[in-house]
Amino acid sequence: MKAAIMGYGTIGSGVYEVLDKNCKSVEKKAGEPIEVKYILDLREFPGSPVEKLVIHDVEQIVNDPEIQIVVEVMGGIEPARTYINAALRAGKHVVTAN
Repeated sequence: MKAAIMGYGTIGSGVYEVLDKNCKSVEKKAGEPIEVKYILDLREFPGSPVEKLVIHDVEQIVNDPEIQIVVEVMGGIEPARTYINAALRAGKHVVTAN
């Protein structure tokens, strides 16, 4: 199962770390592996292990049929609400910290 994380601050990086470090346990509980395909953030993360996952356009997440789960940890009302609505309209499962 492919996932996207929207926001890579304290909580978003924690979500990524849990999924990465506990992949066997998560796979056992979910019934299949969960792979983070995208991390949506305004910033770049040069030299970081997630550098190649970082994107800046939510449409990549919304329009990618492989993405089944979106984890929103951006904070605030907008643009998080708009992005969540777009993901739901695209048939994605959404988890939000807000």
